[in-house]
Amino acid sequence: MAYKAPKGTKDVLPEESYRWQYLESTIRGIVRKYGLLEARTPCIEHTELFLRGVGDTTDIVQKEMYTFTDKGDRSITLKPEGTAGAVRMFVENGLFSEAQPTKMYYLYCPVFRYERPQAGRLREHHQFGVEIFGSQSPAADAEVISIASEIFETVGCSDLTIKLNSIGCPKCRGRYQQALKDYLASRYDELCETCKTRFETNPLRILDCKVDTCKEIVKDAPHTMDFVCDDCRAHMNELMRLLDLAGIRYEIDPMLVRGLDYYTKTVFEIVSGMSGAQGTLCGGGRYDGLIKELGGPEMPAVGFGLGMERLLLIMDNLGIEIPKPVRYDVMLIGLGQQAKDKCYTLARTLRNRGIAVDLDLMDRSVKAQMKYADKTGARYTLVIGDDEMNNNAANLKSMTNGGSVLVSLDADSIINSIERG
Repeated sequence: MAYKAPKGTKDVLPEESYRWQYLESTIRGIVRKYGLLEARTPCIEHTELFLRGVGDTTDIVQKEMYTFTDKGDRSITLKPEGTAGAVRMFVENGLFSEAQPTKMYYLYCPVFRYERPQAGRLREHHQFGVEIFGSQSPAADAEVISIASEIFETVGCSDLTIKLNSIGCPKCRGRYQQALKDYLASRYDELCETCKTRFETNPLRILDCKVDTCKEIVKDAPHTMDFVCDDCRAHMNELMRLLDLAGIRYEIDPMLVRGLDYYTKTVFEIVSGMSGAQGTLCGGGRYDGLIKELGGPEMPAVGFGLGMERLLLIMDNLGIEIPKPVRYDVMLIGLGQQAKDKCYTLARTLRNRGIAVDLDLMDRSVKAQMKYADKTGARYTLVIGDDEMNNNAANLKSMTNGGSVLVSLDADSIINSIERG
């Protein structure tokens, strides 16, 4: 039987992994400038965490979670998003008692959602996320948006739009929900079955429905910004002022609510307009009630998540070349056992000095080894035989231009020649 990866999952082949490493390295370099520290949380959590945190009326909870009962009769869920687990970690470990804000990120975070696989959207995909706990200032919102914007700018992505909205806070959202229900009441029978349930439990979710008939119904619905309180409006105005100061372009999308129940005030998305790759690359916002909801103190927070697969896809569609790293600086080729032993000890010394070295592990001929060196992208080859051993010298050959230089069979001589190029 030939085994295949489960539908909606994808292998990262060894020759492709440099693309992920480039992206991860770029992201780490950017978040370091903002003082964020890396957090790592488990791939599994208790299901109740997502029921309370994400919301039991969301598509994620109702349709997409991978949930099972373990041998201890506990309901366990594969992590469908990163924020709830990060907040659980923050609360469980008492990080709220430390000096605030707490600024963290997670990278190569696998998340699992049962949905129809399509371009850039998999049942197992990987998120990069940023969370800032403890600050209620709009400057924290601007900072996470700035981080996301800088990542896309640094990797060369274009044709992206930052969409921004405020969905208010618990004090003012009730007025909007009632206005929305009043608007939808006359067309209730046209809503999908899921949205009919949402009408009573969480009408805001109807704005996020992907069913065409529901999307058509809500296109003229009241706007959240028309119902927010003075504090929420002031927060949004200050955020826009800070983004303007930073030169970050955005547009207000009055229908943007995001698909998770924990959001308050600010919500934003970064959306691609590329043909064949439309969709949200990055989304986030403020979730000031989630820490308390999950057992911690009343404390504000803001963050975002970014799909790594989708970012790589958009880079491909834009023709952005990710530089392929040099795999080997030099391949050592030994003729005869004495020369092979010399290659082995020399390789160990060179590797200890930071030089990437390849040795033949397949008992190939010299010609075949040279072809293999060319295929793997080795910068140089060094063939050592009896004459080279007797003279303690060999020709270091460039695989780029075919030129060669005589070097002593010691690490210093080889390294100096490689560094001179």
